[in-house]
Parts: sequence; structure tokens; C-alpha cells
Amino acid sequence: MKRTIKVMLFFAGLVAVWQAFYFAHVWSRVLLPSPLSVGRYLWGAALDGTLGSAIVVTLKRLLLGYAAGLALGLPLGLLTARFNLLNDTLGLLALGLQTLPSVCWVPLALLWFGQTEMAMLFVVVMGTLWSVIIATDNGVRNISPTFARAAKTMGSRGLHTWLKVILPAALPFIVTGMKQGWAFAWRSLMAAEIYVTILSGFGLGSLLNDGRELNAMDQVIGIMLVLLFIGLIADKILFSPWERFLRRRWGTAI
Repeated sequence: MKRTIKVMLFFAGLVAVWQAFYFAHVWSRVLLPSPLSVGRYLWGAALDGTLGSAIVVTLKRLLLGYAAGLALGLPLGLLTARFNLLNDTLGLLALGLQTLPSVCWVPLALLWFGQTEMAMLFVVVMGTLWSVIIATDNGVRNISPTFARAAKTMGSRGLHTWLKVILPAALPFIVTGMKQGWAFAWRSLMAAEIYVTILSGFGLGSLLNDGRELNAMDQVIGIMLVLLFIGLIADKILFSPWERFLRRRWGTAI
């Protein structure tokens, strides 16, 4: 309860500082709207359905692309950890492409797929895939070799060792990679939604870009706050339970 109160006081303090900057005219009120103005925009967008439909469209694209990135990245990461040839080729490619800014995939997606949902999916998958491959590979390589040796003395061989021993031992690293992949997927999707216009669905990135074009800073800041809130909720629902379980499982919980 005390932690919750402290968190609430912290964010209330941030809002108070924001309001103080607004009253002090540090920037033009066109460039820095008040918290009340941003709240009015979010309330109106929620009432007319604009905000809700944009959240649904964005989350649908994000979850689909993220799932595809995980489905490709996890087995490829295990393969690069298992075979040196793949590590020297695919692993090196993944390391290089992970450093590539997500927005760089957008022109390529537009040329290959046009203004379609497939372009969105491609950008999100590219944002997710490489970090998951690297995290899985590093996770397998950083576990103690004692685990595999002990399993072999008890009769474990081949695929059984990988699925029952090595993969569970590498899970803390893999979950960290999945969390990083989620963050990259978010950034990739926002870049795609800002630059790719698809009439079949306008997401949060489209609303963000519309606010920029209209000089509507209350809309820009409001959508940024929505993105921040969704990111925090996703972390609490998707990743924090896994991390707590793994810390307890491996005896690293404080």
C-alpha cells in the first residue's frame, strides 16, 4: 500500500511540474498544452471511439508481428548456439541488423509490400527477430556446462537435453530478450504507422502523426501518454510475472 501511494505521489508531482511549466510560459502554450487540455483530448477521443479503435488496430498488429518474430527468433537462436557455422553467419547478421534503426525497414517494406498490412507486419517482425535471436543464443552460451554434463550422465541425449535441460536453464536470458524484442517491436510499429497510411485501419501512430501535421500538441502528448501506459501494462502482465517466477525458480529473488 505504501509503495502504491509513493508511486501515485511521484506521478502527481510530475503532473504538478508540467502544470508549473505551463503557467510559467517557458514555452508557447501551443507547444506545451496543459495537463487539463491533454485530458480533454483523451476524454473526447475515448467517447467518440477514435482512441479505442486505434488501440485495437495497433495492438492487433503488434501482437501478430511480435508472435511471428518470436516463432522465428527462438528456434533460430537455438540453432546459432548449437552450430558454429550458423553462429558465424546468421549470428553475425543478427548482430548487425539489430543495430539498424527500425525506421530503416519502412521504405523497404513500402517498396516490397506497398500500403498494406503486410508492410506493417514485416517492419514489426524485423524489429523483433534479431534481438530474440541474439538473446536466445547468448542465453544458451552463458549457462553452466555442468547442467548438460550432469544430464548426459543420467542418460539424456540430443533433443531431450536441449528441450529439458538447456532451454529451461536459458529461460532468464530468453525472457530478457523477449522483453527487449517487445520494446523494439513497439518502436518499429510506431515508425511504420507514422509513415505508412493504410485505409483498412488507423492506429496510434497515425493519430500521433495527425497531431503533428495539425500542430495539435494536446493530441501528440495524449497519444504518447497512451503508448506509455500500454507499455507499462504490457510489462506488468506479460513479463513481470515470468521474471518473478524465474527469480524464485532459480533462487535469485531478493
